[in-house]
Amino acid sequence: MSEQAHEAYPRPQLRRDTWICLDGEWDFAFDAEPPWSHPEAVLWSEKIQVPFSPETPASGIHCNGLFRTVWYRRNFDAPALQPGERLLLHFGAVDYSAEVWVNGLRVCSHEGGYTPFHVDITDTLQDGVQEVIVRAEDDPLDLAKPRGKQDWKLDPHSIWYPRTTGIWQTVWLEPVPTVRIDRLSWTSNLHRWEIGLEALIAGIPSEQLHLYVCMRVGDELLAEDNYSVISNEVHRQIALSDPGVDDSRNELLWSPSSPTIIDVKLELRDRQGQILDSVVSYTALRAISVQGDRFILNGRPLPLRLVLDQGYWPESGLTAPNDDALLGDVILAKKLGFNGVRKHQKIEHPRYLYWADNIGLLVWEEMPSAYRYTRKSVERVTSEWIQILKRDISHPCIVAWVPLNESWGVPDLPDSAAQRNYVQALYHLTKTLDPTRPVIGNDGWESVATDILGIHDYDAKPERIGKRYGQTDVESRLLDRERPGGRMLMIGPKGDGSQPIVLSEFGGIALGANEEENAWGYSRSLTPEELRHSYCKLLEVVRCLPALAGFCYTQFADTYQEANGLLYADRRPKVPFEAIAAATAGPEYRFDPVENSYWRDRLMERQR
Repeated sequence: MSEQAHEAYPRPQLRRDTWICLDGEWDFAFDAEPPWSHPEAVLWSEKIQVPFSPETPASGIHCNGLFRTVWYRRNFDAPALQPGERLLLHFGAVDYSAEVWVNGLRVCSHEGGYTPFHVDITDTLQDGVQEVIVRAEDDPLDLAKPRGKQDWKLDPHSIWYPRTTGIWQTVWLEPVPTVRIDRLSWTSNLHRWEIGLEALIAGIPSEQLHLYVCMRVGDELLAEDNYSVISNEVHRQIALSDPGVDDSRNELLWSPSSPTIIDVKLELRDRQGQILDSVVSYTALRAISVQGDRFILNGRPLPLRLVLDQGYWPESGLTAPNDDALLGDVILAKKLGFNGVRKHQKIEHPRYLYWADNIGLLVWEEMPSAYRYTRKSVERVTSEWIQILKRDISHPCIVAWVPLNESWGVPDLPDSAAQRNYVQALYHLTKTLDPTRPVIGNDGWESVATDILGIHDYDAKPERIGKRYGQTDVESRLLDRERPGGRMLMIGPKGDGSQPIVLSEFGGIALGANEEENAWGYSRSLTPEELRHSYCKLLEVVRCLPALAGFCYTQFADTYQEANGLLYADRRPKVPFEAIAAATAGPEYRFDPVENSYWRDRLMERQR
């Protein structure tokens, strides 16, 4: 395996030495009419570049029609397996449902367009070349499934964009031991100065096993121990040395300004000490909470300076062109002066979260919406949301969960008790599965259950924004009198007025003369200089409002017909970075990862 391949390992928090990427050219076909029911009937007429969806230019297909089912085929050489090894076939994400055949045998199916799945294909391997076939179904008119910003009309309209069908994240092979470390979950307890570990072991061990864990920051050893595997699980709170000083100033803590990562080596060992499986992972020590009207990181208030990021690229849609593009977006967000992003209507690739963990960028993770409220949509959203929480719960960069946005998929919240119960259920389910982070039940308006009151307000006049959020007792006045976006901000009991308020969408200033030039936005600037002036005036007001625990500007980069990004779609700045950063974070803000010794070393490693 090459060094470059290692750097782009698709599952960064559970890494093994050996894996094989299956991205590249596959055979491809649009389904026939009547549809094919079995791979043997498929007429392979085209080639596609995986993992790019057929709607994108990068795929080589670039078809934006309304099609429901697509087929993929690839031949590959299986690696030589050692005695006792198994071969897993992984898919990062296939939208929306998938069936997989290997060497003519159906091996698995999966539903959920934003979540990974894998299957053990060892028993299907044959002599010589192997064949994998994937059938992906994604009904473009189905509004009862999680689809995010994918348009259901033929041509993108308003704030919806081209669809994403089929494979859109990495496909890869992984040789693994029969008895192995299958899943890891990390938590941190700053009060007790502990790291929580949950490890699940796959396979049936023939004897008592132990899990060796070694934790380091750089060359400094933090913890080293062996833990007994009981019922194929290990649950431990790993105590670190208490520094005996103000925890908030300790260099071990993770924060956007000091993203300290704890590297972890884990070995599954038998009674004689023989290593059965070895993986590397990472975690961090930090605490997230809300207290009164503030967002709290490591026991201290942290003003949130977020930017809304939809994660699209002109040539490749929802799929990043490469790993450097994901790294680049994290660096650009910080270079613009933001300390976090609100990933909007997309579950981002784990590699993005890896870079956010390592560079220090906060992430609000938001569930892609369904647009119709039915029993089926409730089941689909809930099932996929649980899978998402399971995949991403260990990333220190994630500081909030957002299961719903702007009442999408729950259009009758004020009048429907069932829909309000659904929002409350998602909120409490999320808090049950992860009690360590705040949850915003329905971001934007019509809040039913939330830890942070997220408000979407696209008023283009800074003076009105300042007046609305700059007075005393702002929350109770807002709830009683104001309706930004024309919606009630809260449904049901209004609480004690001390909940944090985040202006979680505002701005949206487009650059361009008129909408006919494909420059849609919530307001408009005609020139880059006018955009700079408008942004600086707006942020000068919003950044200093004491009633707000933070803000999220719309948006990071132009996205198809939405030309209201601070960057063009190709990530070129519309206004000099220094001007934007000074308005976003204050004139003293500086960020240059190359000047930082930690990132200089890391970036040099990536180039070797």
